[in-house]
Amino acid sequence: MNPTATTYNWKEGIVLIIPAIDLKGGRCVRLWQGKKDKETVYSENPLVAAKLWAKKGAKRLHIVDLDGAFEGKPVHLEVAGKIASEVEVPLEFGGGIRNEAILNQVFEKGIDYAILGTRGISPDFVKSACGKFGSRIIVSIDARQSKVVLEGWEKETSLKPRDLARNLANVGVKTIIFTDTTRDGTLQGVNIKLIQDFARGAGVDVIIAGGISSLEDIEKVRKLKALGVTGIIIGKALYEGKIKLEEAIKLSDREKWNF
Repeated sequence: MNPTATTYNWKEGIVLIIPAIDLKGGRCVRLWQGKKDKETVYSENPLVAAKLWAKKGAKRLHIVDLDGAFEGKPVHLEVAGKIASEVEVPLEFGGGIRNEAILNQVFEKGIDYAILGTRGISPDFVKSACGKFGSRIIVSIDARQSKVVLEGWEKETSLKPRDLARNLANVGVKTIIFTDTTRDGTLQGVNIKLIQDFARGAGVDVIIAGGISSLEDIEKVRKLKALGVTGIIIGKALYEGKIKLEEAIKLSDREKWNF
């Protein structure tokens, strides 16, 4: 699918609602705070899940190869490619993308956007990737207690999320996914102050992940559109029925804001 074919006018107030499909052991799962030994299986067939979200109106899907993130190279690229070929919705894919050869493979599968995580702290690599693929490169900044974590969230660094975001903007990154890992998969709601502080200083478009558990959470994040928030990734809340995708999309597509 051509990523330039789907263009959103963020100035109209649209914040993209993006269902998450996390792949582990060939299945669609969710982890609690990213811990690999705390998983819940929601579907044995990720393609079925992808088709369901597309049918319900999703305009983009967020696919993470959890095994790839832990192992340092994609494990489920074939699965993601299958989804790309059978679902008419743009895909963003991450998990174990650590070199240009893998980037090429991702795009050869028909995937629209590649998400860099661990290699996102390598400015030369990111600059080269952005120079070649432009806005198809997204970097994921995963934070725990105001520090960036890497390698499937198992390695904590001394990097500050906003500092990294500014550096990424300087080398050509246009979009960052910001994940509050302490809330991810917990259904505890969003830490809106943390998100607000990050978005205010990021200098790029920001997609939010981690803790979305209700329409109220979506409304809180949606109101940060003026700070550059352009998307919200939702996982566990969708799979457990806490949020209906159709209602979330209807809320996010409102053209007039209620502040």
